[in-house]
Amino acid sequence: MSELEESDAERAAPDADPQGDPFLRTRFVVPPRPVAFLRRERLVSHLDRALQTPLTMVNGPAGAGKTLLVADWAAARETSVAWLTTDAAGQKPGMFWAYLLQALRASGTPLPAAIGCPADAGRAPPTLLARLAAELSVLDRPVVVVLDEYDQVTDPEIAEQLEFVLRHAGDGLRLILVTRTEPLLPLHRYRAAGDLTEIRGAELAFTCEEATELLELHGLRLPESAARGLVERTRGWAAGLRLCALAARERPDPQTYLKEFEADRTSVADFLLAEVLGQQPAATQDLLLRVSVLDRFRPDLVNALTGRTDAEPILAGLCRANAFVEHLEQDWYRLHPLFGEILRAHLRVRSPGLETELHRRAARWLRGSGSLTETLGHGAAAGDWQFTADALVDDLAIGWLFTGLRSDELGELFSRMGPEAAGPAAELVRAARDLSRHEVDRGLGHLRRAEHGLAAELGLTAAGAGPAADLGELFPGRPDPTTGWRLPDSDPALAEARLTCALLEALAARLTGAPARAEVAATAAETLRDVVPAHLLERHPELIALLLAHLGSARLWAGRFEDAHTALTGAAGSAAGASTALAREDSLGRLALIDYLNGRLAGAERTARAALTEMERYGLPQPSGSGMGRLVLAAVAVERDDLSLAQALLAEAAEPHPALRDPVMEAGRAIATARLHLARGDIGAALAAAERTVPAAVASPWAQGQTALVVSAAHLADGRPETAVKVLQELTEATPACTVASARAELAAGRPLAAIDLLDRLRAEDRCGPAVTVRALLVRAQAADEAGERAAARGLVALALREARRDGLRRPFAEAGPWIRPFLAASASRGPTTDAHPHARPSDGPPPPMVEELTGRERDVLRRLALAMSTQEIAADLYLSVNTVKTHLKSAYRKLSVSRRNEAVRRARDLGLL
Repeated sequence: MSELEESDAERAAPDADPQGDPFLRTRFVVPPRPVAFLRRERLVSHLDRALQTPLTMVNGPAGAGKTLLVADWAAARETSVAWLTTDAAGQKPGMFWAYLLQALRASGTPLPAAIGCPADAGRAPPTLLARLAAELSVLDRPVVVVLDEYDQVTDPEIAEQLEFVLRHAGDGLRLILVTRTEPLLPLHRYRAAGDLTEIRGAELAFTCEEATELLELHGLRLPESAARGLVERTRGWAAGLRLCALAARERPDPQTYLKEFEADRTSVADFLLAEVLGQQPAATQDLLLRVSVLDRFRPDLVNALTGRTDAEPILAGLCRANAFVEHLEQDWYRLHPLFGEILRAHLRVRSPGLETELHRRAARWLRGSGSLTETLGHGAAAGDWQFTADALVDDLAIGWLFTGLRSDELGELFSRMGPEAAGPAAELVRAARDLSRHEVDRGLGHLRRAEHGLAAELGLTAAGAGPAADLGELFPGRPDPTTGWRLPDSDPALAEARLTCALLEALAARLTGAPARAEVAATAAETLRDVVPAHLLERHPELIALLLAHLGSARLWAGRFEDAHTALTGAAGSAAGASTALAREDSLGRLALIDYLNGRLAGAERTARAALTEMERYGLPQPSGSGMGRLVLAAVAVERDDLSLAQALLAEAAEPHPALRDPVMEAGRAIATARLHLARGDIGAALAAAERTVPAAVASPWAQGQTALVVSAAHLADGRPETAVKVLQELTEATPACTVASARAELAAGRPLAAIDLLDRLRAEDRCGPAVTVRALLVRAQAADEAGERAAARGLVALALREARRDGLRRPFAEAGPWIRPFLAASASRGPTTDAHPHARPSDGPPPPMVEELTGRERDVLRRLALAMSTQEIAADLYLSVNTVKTHLKSAYRKLSVSRRNEAVRRARDLGLL
């Protein structure tokens, strides 16, 4: 064609395309919205703002609602929009521009006939593009052009020409691209200049509220939880929600259908298989089917599953194409959950048996990459239990079965492991599962078989010969002179499995009340810590934390409080996190018990409350904690005569973690319950609770002592002082609390000199807490009163009151008997005196009235002040800053008309605020 002929053709405005065919008018029509269409104002508003930028891109996967969103927005505009639905068939530059010019004219855009139309379907003359850009640039208002399905345009020349017109049209053109893929335009330049508006898949996804409205438009009313579940499963994908709603309408129970429908048997599957999978080359289809067994994947992993080497560009391309492959972080990807479901079902039909092999390959690759959780999941899915158990043990992750956010999930996973799984690791996992459920005998059986197998692998005994391997066989070395077991050496062979054995041995020793066995396990573990890779111990701090907690509890049962304190403090100070929360809570609870047994109630309460916050902080499943913190708080509440609170706390501690239900826990529960019954005057119930047998390999001196204290007090309350004396005399080891109780019993039996003689044996280095010293003072006061020394008795009672106030003690006064009532009445009538409170200052009259009421938070601070807590301790307990606590204290001082801590506490007590 000559240049003259081409110029004449361009000046015309034909009704036919460059090939002579009539224009398809449907490509210029704004698509209609369905009857059940939901207008989403947040997206419409975003499109309104898009008119401020030359280029707008609405980019999302198939069925994301892109076209309907823009169509709804365009139909609501006062001025018409030039709409063009692009077509992949024969999409050459000349044909594209012929259709685009026709779309502009169809929308009423005033274009002079001189612009013309391309005469050649394969090319668009540069002069035509220049004239078009020039005409658009002088329009009074910008023309809006929507190019729908722009992902069909793959010719780089068209993209280059479109960018030329957009750049030179200036404010006369607003271009909106509706696409599944990234367009071949210099988006980075527009983005950097602020000339690009983007609406992507994440913004197109339906929110829970929008999904609820959409379902209502389809005649479905669902509770919020059901709608949220559907949104999570579909990730808010518009087509998925609509197709599910249409299918649910035909079911008798729509809510159940939407919760349980099988994605591969719905119209959703037909849509995705046709619109997404079917659009890919055969090799890419195979890749997608294979990665469907993975929750997430990266190129190297995909190559391992497919045998390919080019997964990286394919995954990146699928992600750019919005082919339901989502980029996560770095080079990790995942499939849309519904797409993954459908692909897995398709894989089972197309390649039966391949899924198991893919899980096996994935498990081995992931194990090498250090992703343990996914390794375990794929190993279990492949049914390769020996590999899966080995992976758990070799990673030193056996503690995950006891603690952390995955403990329930992991327990359920290994519950599917059948008896055919053999080897030490499988037996160790079985032992851990049984011990975590307090099935001690079964757990010990598996543990012995594991130890026997490990000993055989180490060449220490012939496999299958003789009795089960003893713990000492795994740790050859010099014999322990006290136990006969052999202490470990530093042999690194199978160190991870042996350290796992040591942890489970310590737990079993704890649960059976065998402290010596726990010490052997701890010694073995201490040596193995220097052998196992350091990065494994850093990755799993829960293992050593649990080991120290088990050792500390076993030592506590043995009555070795200082050694127990050392181990428990180590566990409580382990790295913070969900995996160590159980060990920290357990250890803090037992440290609180030590404080309680030593008579230090304020310290016991602080530590017990710290224990409670450990499990609550991480939202771990219940029952997840040991419950010891609540038991100690219950015992403290009894000492403070708050019996209803004590009952409530005992009820809350009724279901501890099964793996922590050891003799310490059982004895603590029995004693707290017995003291509560005794405080209520139910002597029979108190004796029954206190004398309940706690199974253990060895007896606990403090448990025996605490039981004797309760039994003795019960006999005293029932008028049998001689029996009370006898109960305490039978103890082989008397604690200061037992000595004080013996003195009280002797006094009740009419032997005051014997009582005083016992009290005189108490030593200052015993460091008894107020719960002990207050009772000792009251015994001396009663003896003085019976001897007629009223002034001495009055002074001793005043001293006991002052000592009791530190810990809020009331029970010792309630159980003292009638003799103390006149002294308490006299003390109350006099109020605080210089004798009773050495730091009190004399007053010329009654204290001034309160300026104003204390706030709730000021009362909270004041209560902790009364427990002798420091400012830092109060801040930590209330989750406040130290400065905030100081502010509350200053305000409370002003309202109470005091200037010092002690004065504030006394004033608050006088006013009945504490």
